[in-house]
Amino acid sequence: QLQASGGGSVQAGGSLRLSCAASGRTFSGYTVGWFRQATGKEREFVGTLKWNSRHTFYADSVRGRFTISRDNAKSTLYLQMNSLKPEDTAVYYCAASASIIHSNLAVSSAYAYWGQGTQVTVSS
Repeated sequence: QLQASGGGSVQAGGSLRLSCAASGRTFSGYTVGWFRQATGKEREFVGTLKWNSRHTFYADSVRGRFTISRDNAKSTLYLQMNSLKPEDTAVYYCAASASIIHSNLAVSSAYAYWGQGTQVTVSS
């Protein structure tokens, strides 16, 4: 079970850090990532991290502003979001996959485990 937290409301240019904690398991060997869904839009890929190697991959829309990191001891994934824009407003979900090929890293259906989502609102 994944538990996402840390959402809130900020003004444009501000920062937030989201957390995704694994309950009852570790993320070792998993690919763990973030997706978001704005009202009326489809869920979109934000970024992902291969837990063991710490390799990260980002959507073009967030690269350079968002950073994914992890705390292995806490089995927690983080999404540091800087220079937030109104278009970043969405519900953010963390997701995990035990086995995923590189070409599917940005495909939501490739992730079997999902958190409940946390709302991020960025005002102009």
